[in-house]
Amino acid sequence: MTKNISYSDFQTTSVRKSKKSSRNSKKNSPSASQSSLLPKMSKTLSGQAEIDFENVNKAQLALESILKSNPDQEELQVLKLDSYLKPHEKYFTSRYAKFVSWLQKIQDAGGIDAFSKAYTYFGFNVTDSEIIYREWAPNASSASLVGDFNNWDVKSHPLSVDEFGVWSIKIPHVVANNNKIPAIKHNSKVKIFIISKDDTGIYRLPAWSKYVTQDLNVSPVYDSIFYNPDPKDIYKKVNKRLPASQDLRIYEVHVGISTPDPRVGTYKEFTKNVLPKIKDLGYNTIQLMAIMEHAYYASFGYQVTSFFAASSRYGNPEDLKELIDVAHGMGISVFLDVVHSHASNNIDDGLNEFDGSDNCYFHEGPKGRHELWNSRLFHYGSFEVMRFLMSNLRYWVEEFGFDGFRFDGVSSMIYQHHGIGVGFSGDYNEYFSGSTDDDAIMYLMIANFITHALYPGFVTIAEDVSGMPALCRPVSEGGVGFDYRLGMSIPDMWIKLLKETRDEEWNIGYIDFQLTNRRHTEKTITYCESHDQALVGDKTIAFWLMDKEMYTNMSDLTELTPVIDRGVSLHKMIRLVTFALGGEGYLTFVGNEFGHPEWLDFPREGNQSSFHYARRQFNLVDDELLRYKYLYRFDKAINNLEAQYKWLTSNNQFTSLKHESDKLLVFERGDRLLWIFNFHPVNSYPDYTIGVSLPGTYSIILNSDDKQFLGHGRVEPDTKFITSPIEQSGRPYSIKVYIPSRSALVLRLQ
Repeated sequence: MTKNISYSDFQTTSVRKSKKSSRNSKKNSPSASQSSLLPKMSKTLSGQAEIDFENVNKAQLALESILKSNPDQEELQVLKLDSYLKPHEKYFTSRYAKFVSWLQKIQDAGGIDAFSKAYTYFGFNVTDSEIIYREWAPNASSASLVGDFNNWDVKSHPLSVDEFGVWSIKIPHVVANNNKIPAIKHNSKVKIFIISKDDTGIYRLPAWSKYVTQDLNVSPVYDSIFYNPDPKDIYKKVNKRLPASQDLRIYEVHVGISTPDPRVGTYKEFTKNVLPKIKDLGYNTIQLMAIMEHAYYASFGYQVTSFFAASSRYGNPEDLKELIDVAHGMGISVFLDVVHSHASNNIDDGLNEFDGSDNCYFHEGPKGRHELWNSRLFHYGSFEVMRFLMSNLRYWVEEFGFDGFRFDGVSSMIYQHHGIGVGFSGDYNEYFSGSTDDDAIMYLMIANFITHALYPGFVTIAEDVSGMPALCRPVSEGGVGFDYRLGMSIPDMWIKLLKETRDEEWNIGYIDFQLTNRRHTEKTITYCESHDQALVGDKTIAFWLMDKEMYTNMSDLTELTPVIDRGVSLHKMIRLVTFALGGEGYLTFVGNEFGHPEWLDFPREGNQSSFHYARRQFNLVDDELLRYKYLYRFDKAINNLEAQYKWLTSNNQFTSLKHESDKLLVFERGDRLLWIFNFHPVNSYPDYTIGVSLPGTYSIILNSDDKQFLGHGRVEPDTKFITSPIEQSGRPYSIKVYIPSRSALVLRLQ
C-alpha cells in the first residue's frame, strides 16, 4: 500500500486543484475564511478533554490586552533587568513587535481557543451522524481516503479541497434495523491517498493520527489506526491536572526501558511498578520521554513520525491517560518531552513529503534538513505549521493531562546554524547579531505565551546549551517565555572531572563556579546526568567511578573495596552538591539514582536487536544483599530533605569557603541550612573552623557518611555545633566541625 502509482491509474471524481490554486500565497496566511472554519468543532476521537472555559476566556483576554497595548510606550522589562542587552534593544523591540503581529494573526483566525484546538477540526472527528476527515495538503492535486472500511479502493471516497489546501470528506454512519453502524470501525487501518502535483500517487498516514501501530511481522512501516473506542473503554479521569511544584524534583523516565526484563515495558506496568518507586523516592515530577510515536525505537523518541499519537509500543492511549491520572493521585506532576525541534525524515509513516512536495510542513531544500540528525526542520513561519504545532501542545495537555513540557533541541531551533560547529563564549553578539532563527523563536514565544495563559501553573523547560539571555523570562517582558533551562554544562563538568582527573586534583572553585553560574533572574534545572550520559558510547557516573567492580563487589557479602568505597562516597556527594547548589530544580534519570550498573543501548542492527541494555534493573535495589540500596536510600533522603526545607526556591545562597588544598566546599542555602563538603580522598579534619552567618546551635540533618548510606559512621548523628563570635570566611560567627574525608554534612540552625 506504499507503492507509487501514476495519475492515470487514479480515475475518481475528486476535485483536482489547479496549479494556480495550489501555489496560492494565501495558504499560509489567516483569513476570514479560515477564521470561520475553526469555532464549530466536533468531538475528537476518544476525546475526554476537561476544558476550563474560565481559563480559556482569561487567555483570550490576555491576548486582546497585548493587542490593545502600545509596546513603544515603555522599554521592555528584559532590557531593564540586563544592561548588557541594551545594545541589542532594536532586536528585542522588533522581535516583540513580530510576536504581537502573530497574536493578531491568531486573533483573526478565531482567537486562542480556535487556533490551538485545530486537532478537533483536522484529522478524524466523529459526530452522531458522520465521520469528518480533514487534512492540509496544499500541493496535492487530488486525494481520497482509503482503508479497511472501503477495501483500500482509491476511487471510493474522494476528498474535496478548499482554497487553502484543506482536503475533506464527510462519511455518514450506516443505520440498519434502527442500529447505527459506524462508517469506519474502531481499530481499522486508514490512509490518505494523494496524487501529487507531478501526477504521482502516494499513500500517507494522516498527519493528525491519534494512534499508529507497527506489525514487524508484516512491515516496519507503521499503520494509522482509526481509534474510536466504545465510551465504556475510554479511561475516565479521577484526578485533576496538577499545577507544578515550585521546587521541581524531576524523575526523567522512558516507559519502554522501565522494566528489568529484556523487552519493551508498558504504560500499565509503569503505573503499577514504577510510579510507587518514584513516589517513595520523593520526586514530585515525572518527565516522560519517547511518548510521541517514533518508528525507530533506538532514536530514544527523538525522531518523531506521528506527533499526535502516543507510542503504541507501550499500550493504547487510555493506558497513558491512566498512568498520568494515577500519578496525579499521588501528587506527582507529569511533564512531556516535546520534540518540535525537528521530525523524522521517514516518508511512508512520517510527515516528510506529506503531499508529495519537499515543503509541506518543512523548509524546502537544505534549510529544511538537519545535517547531523538526518531529519527535517519545520517551517515555523508557516501559519498552518504554527497551528499544527500549537494544537499538538494543547492536545497533549487536554486529552492526556500533562502538566508541563520539556522542549527538546531548543539550541538547534533558535539559531540558523543549529549549533553545528559553533561554540558559545557568552558574548551577547553571538546571540543577537544575525544568527538567530526568528521564526523558531516566534514559535517558542507563542507556545510559551499560550500554554501559560491557558494553564495556570504550567511549566516549560528549554534544553538550551547556548545560554541565550532572556530565554527564561516571560514573553510579556520581551523574553522567550520558558520557566527553566537545563543546566547542561553541569553533567559535562562531572564527566570531564571523572574522565580526566583524579579527585585529589579536582578544582573546588571550578566546581562551585559551574554549579552557581546561572543567569540572573532566570531559573535552571540542575542535574548530574540525564539520558544523554547513560547512552552507549558514554558511561554513567556510577560506571565511571566503579566500572567492572560493579559486577563483582556490589554485594554486602563481599569486601568493601577501595574502588567501591570511593565510588559510593563520591556518587552521593556529587548528587548532593549538585542538588543543593546547582539550580532551582533538580533532575535525575531513571535508575541512575541508585547507581545503575550499565549503560543504555536500544535494540538495533549493531547489537543484533538485543534488549539487554534497554532496561532498568530495579531488582538490584530490591535485593537486600546488594549495595545499590544504600544509594537509593541516600537519594530518597535528599528528596525528603528538600521537601521539608525547600532550598530550591530559596533566595538565600552564599558560598563561604572554597579551599583547594583541603578540598573543602562550604555554602549556605535555604532556611538556616549549612552545607559542608570534604572532597579530599584521605584527609579528615577534626575541629575544622567553619564560618556561619547566624549564631546558635547547629544539628546534623543529613550525613553522607552515615552507615545507612554505606558510610563509615565517623560522625555521631546527635552531635551539636555551637557557634562562637569569631569571624571566619567572611561570616560573623563560626563553629568547629569534624568533617571526614569524602563526606558531606548538612547542618541546620535550631
